[in-house]
Amino acid sequence: MISEKMRPLAENNSVIRVMFEEGKRLAAIYGAENVYDFSLGNPNVPAPDEVKESILEILEEEESAFVHGYMSNAGYEDVRETIADSLNARFGTSFGVNNILMTVGAASGLNVILKTVLEPGDEVIVFAPYFVEYGNYVRNYDGTLVVISPNTEDFQPNLEELKEKITLRTRAVIINTPNNPTGVVYSAQTLERLAEILRQKKEEFGTEILLISDEPYRELAYDGAEVPYVTRYYEDTVICYSYSKSLSLPGERIGYLVIPDELQDSSEVFTAATIANRVLGSVNAPSLMQRVIKRCIEKGAHVNLAAYDRNRNRLYEGLKDWGFSCIRPEGAFYLFVKSPIPDEQEFCRQAAKYRLLLVPGTSFACPGYVRIAYCVSYEQIERSMPAFGKLAEEYGLTEDKA
Repeated sequence: MISEKMRPLAENNSVIRVMFEEGKRLAAIYGAENVYDFSLGNPNVPAPDEVKESILEILEEEESAFVHGYMSNAGYEDVRETIADSLNARFGTSFGVNNILMTVGAASGLNVILKTVLEPGDEVIVFAPYFVEYGNYVRNYDGTLVVISPNTEDFQPNLEELKEKITLRTRAVIINTPNNPTGVVYSAQTLERLAEILRQKKEEFGTEILLISDEPYRELAYDGAEVPYVTRYYEDTVICYSYSKSLSLPGERIGYLVIPDELQDSSEVFTAATIANRVLGSVNAPSLMQRVIKRCIEKGAHVNLAAYDRNRNRLYEGLKDWGFSCIRPEGAFYLFVKSPIPDEQEFCRQAAKYRLLLVPGTSFACPGYVRIAYCVSYEQIERSMPAFGKLAEEYGLTEDKA
């Protein structure tokens, strides 16, 4: 009864989700406080108070039919205007209502824009390490995923390989900054060079190449790191944004697409994407959450970045002290740690003996590394340190430190 297109997805369920379920199983046996689940990017930091305040105000002050009813498939006009005004004030852009399309989170936004632009056989380029679902999203529309190998020096995109792999069939390039799983922020220099390469290849092949910037972690940047706004660098850019991380609302599924006027055939793309939003089954983004986002923007609501920063510093310093090797993340809430053995999947299995649940880098097309999500409680990180110490001792890392 399962389609051939769906069968491999069912057989190769996301490792991240499998480990998340394993964490729940172990917690039932050993107690949640004795299981150190770093698998899923599920924010532990509570949503800002403004979210609850806004929900209560909306239910008291706005008409039920307006709050819970249908609207344009692109979303409420006043919500889109508020988002556009906020982006313009922050990034010096000039977006309006017809540049913002409300979506059911960033994942839905990615599917909407890919459905809008892909023909069967079109190629979509991603930079490893990358979020594993990108491949599934591209295959949803009979596209072909082309993977650029990781630059493990600093985890900026491997642009030399990009130049070699762009072809006549290249329809889009997806970037993700701050990055999942590395926490790296792509620099302005990287984006300038990327844009230059895309323009050169467009001219060489006489084709259009869309740059899709997936940005659910934009607001999670530390130590004053700037996350450049990508539309400044390349005209044919679409932004996918989600409030899952910036307001700790992953289960509410609310986000938006930015489709700038500078994009080739912008108005036609916006219209088609609005229709894609409908025919994919979303119809429109959740109405109540759209109203909530408008008020939260007006109130200046933002995530408790200090809590993530505290987690980041404690985990990074703790793992370094135990002898593990990792880069210091500039954004998001992940550490990407080098496995002490080439087979990082085996390393993850050994970590599980100490009830440490880590995600192998193979899941992100970057073997030899593991991802640790630190969007957990600070207390869990503290409790996990002895377990990391035992794991380090097993691989002789503590001896190397001595």
